[in-house]
Amino acid sequence: MSDERSSKDPSNHDRHDARPHASGRTEGRAPSKDISPVLKGWDYEPGTINVRKINGADGQPKLQMRLDLGLLQMEMTGRPDGRRPHGHESLLEYHENQLSEHLARNGTELGFHLTGSQCQSLREEAMMYYHRYLSLFVLEEYPLVVRDTARNLKVLDLCGKFAQSEQDRLFLEQYRPYITMMNVRAKASILFKDKKYRAALEAVNEGLVEIREFFERFGQEEAFAESNEVKVLKRFARDIKKKLPVDPIVKLQTQLDKAVKREAYEQAARLRDEIKRRTEARQQKETEGQEA
Repeated sequence: MSDERSSKDPSNHDRHDARPHASGRTEGRAPSKDISPVLKGWDYEPGTINVRKINGADGQPKLQMRLDLGLLQMEMTGRPDGRRPHGHESLLEYHENQLSEHLARNGTELGFHLTGSQCQSLREEAMMYYHRYLSLFVLEEYPLVVRDTARNLKVLDLCGKFAQSEQDRLFLEQYRPYITMMNVRAKASILFKDKKYRAALEAVNEGLVEIREFFERFGQEEAFAESNEVKVLKRFARDIKKKLPVDPIVKLQTQLDKAVKREAYEQAARLRDEIKRRTEARQQKETEGQEA
């Protein structure tokens, strides 16, 4: 199975590239560890997210992201590197479980905290999920993008509430608009593909409200309009609106405006009457619906 796709990188964030490590010389008939055959025909393209889905040696699907000096391979589920820290699916799940146990013992969250090294480990883990949800977005695996972005937002919430130092509480907040935008794009894309255009538009508008509230919380209201994340969502909203059926009353109003501009007053009068008739009929229908 190979589903290879590439896309312009929607993020301005730095990525940690995988660098080769020195290893002992291959001797005898030991299989070569050279990855050149795997990369042959799959060139690295700067500025693009080049990813593919493959079947692993264990028969399970894997994600591969092409990097400048190699590739990054990730599991589709669980932690992207396949590890289970402290027997849990992820460090986030482990610390959430620790919080639950603390609450059960003490009846309060007071006294629970995350050290600087724990926050650093959570940030490094979140970077793995970041690489994976970017890859999944390119492959249009939108439900999985929703899963991983929602998960990373939980990391921001956990560190923001329980980190010992202010620096660790605030460090990841700079990424909240971006993660929110990717989460909303994925949710709305699912609805868009199902032709649920009004619901998709509502999801985008809710995301814009969340991002506006973020900037307001930090006293940066003016940054909202200049935010790249906001621009991406507003552009998506415009695309969705093109799919929505035109309201007949709005259409009549447009015709009325043109008639007035041409000084076609008889036609304008007929259009006004029709707009009034339809508006009253709609209001009556809404009233009957509320009473029912």
